[in-house]
Amino acid sequence: MPERASGEGLTRTSPIEARAPVIVRRLTEAYPGATVALRFSNPLECLVATILSARCTDERVNLVTATLFTKYRAPEDYLAVTEEELAADIKPTGFFNQKARSIRGACRTIMEGFGGSVPETMAELITLPGVARKTANIVQGNSYPGRHAVDPDAGIAVDTHVRRLAQRLGFSEQTDPDKVEADLMRAIPRPQWFPFTYVLIDHGRAICQARDPKCERCPVSDLCPASRV
Repeated sequence: MPERASGEGLTRTSPIEARAPVIVRRLTEAYPGATVALRFSNPLECLVATILSARCTDERVNLVTATLFTKYRAPEDYLAVTEEELAADIKPTGFFNQKARSIRGACRTIMEGFGGSVPETMAELITLPGVARKTANIVQGNSYPGRHAVDPDAGIAVDTHVRRLAQRLGFSEQTDPDKVEADLMRAIPRPQWFPFTYVLIDHGRAICQARDPKCERCPVSDLCPASRV
């Protein structure tokens, strides 16, 4: 088997360009069903759920949206209530006042600038209040995968798990999410940008946890500069 496919001859100090293909392959095989944990059925629900997921667990967001999405079905529904009422409806997700402003602001822009439909391009998505590159990548990748595959502005959604793993595995030494994203995009083949996001998230939750990484169970421990093994 070629060195780049098997990992033979590679060490934790090998250049990331050499380690990356093996890391991507092993982790992808370890999490074959990696996918978004948030529950939604259309682009607007995806957008709202992703905004709510900031500094909140996906499980809690799903509990809130189970009833939220029966009350709010279109952008105009979020604008038909007061900010205080929406904030009360999303309160369990935390930072609810800020999130309510972001959701209503995004819905207003969607209504006024995009005919009531969540835009498809990254350039348009990041014009929505409360939407930075992470949220835009998640919305586009899940709701408009064909567009994400060809959009020149598309990339990799960098949440806390992805940033932590990118630093530990040696993909990036940066702390700014946009710079971490750029480093990941250079090392990972474009077709794997979106699916590998969820592979990293699943690995971060299951093994490479912030406080207590289980390096002895990690399939890429031999290639990880931060491994405790």
